[in-house]
Amino acid sequence: MSAILAASDLAAVKGNLGSVAYGLAAVGPGIGVGVIFGQGVQAIARQPELTNTIRQNMLLGFALTEALALIGFVVPFVHR
Repeated sequence: MSAILAASDLAAVKGNLGSVAYGLAAVGPGIGVGVIFGQGVQAIARQPELTNTIRQNMLLGFALTEALALIGFVVPFVHR
């Protein structure tokens, strides 16, 4: 086996690293969504009279967190 990589091998590694990087970047929003909905359900259980307000805030937080995941998905394509 040769220790020297050809140009096509380097391109393949670069593409694979982008996939791995996005996978790692998706962990943060995944944790964020879990925390948002977990805490939201707990808040609704504690104060059911505020269900509509809590649900509205949960959905807003979810949308902002998912926007981070989408930005992480688009950035590697922009910076090629």
